[in-house]
Amino acid sequence: MVETSTDQKQEAKFVPQSEDRKKLLIVCSKGTLDMAFPPFMMATSAAALDWEVHLYFTFWGMDIVTNAKSLKISPLGNPSMGIPNILSIIPGMTSVATYMMKKKMKETGMPTIEHLIKMAKQAGVIFHACSPTMKLSGVTKDDLIPECDDIIGAATFIDMAGEADVTLFI
Repeated sequence: MVETSTDQKQEAKFVPQSEDRKKLLIVCSKGTLDMAFPPFMMATSAAALDWEVHLYFTFWGMDIVTNAKSLKISPLGNPSMGIPNILSIIPGMTSVATYMMKKKMKETGMPTIEHLIKMAKQAGVIFHACSPTMKLSGVTKDDLIPECDDIIGAATFIDMAGEADVTLFI
């Protein structure tokens, strides 16, 4: 951004963009297919509006940034799925629900999680993995997808959140 001074020379003065940018932090704590979408939708939207955006993956949300994890959706306790809870206890219903969700996403042109991850990175979204969760679950740095920028603990996240304009917990 360029501002001009009020003197007669109209000299251009550079103002760093970071001073004007708002900052959004999103805690990604869920690792199911349906709950992986909201953080990426919010992150890519904010990045498109020139916000600085950070995603902090913790607890089950680590599944989103862990290699070889296939996100699923459970119909149990999920009334929007249209599957009665009693049927949700039948073995294989999670696979059926996941198939139904992925089919619906494809039919409606909804991007996949993998595509949303790429979109977020292209938009400059920063990915943070939670070190205490990694220790608890036995996840190593090598298990993380390459898009993950770093590994931080809760204290670092709290410091970042203290400076953010908006912090969301999803």
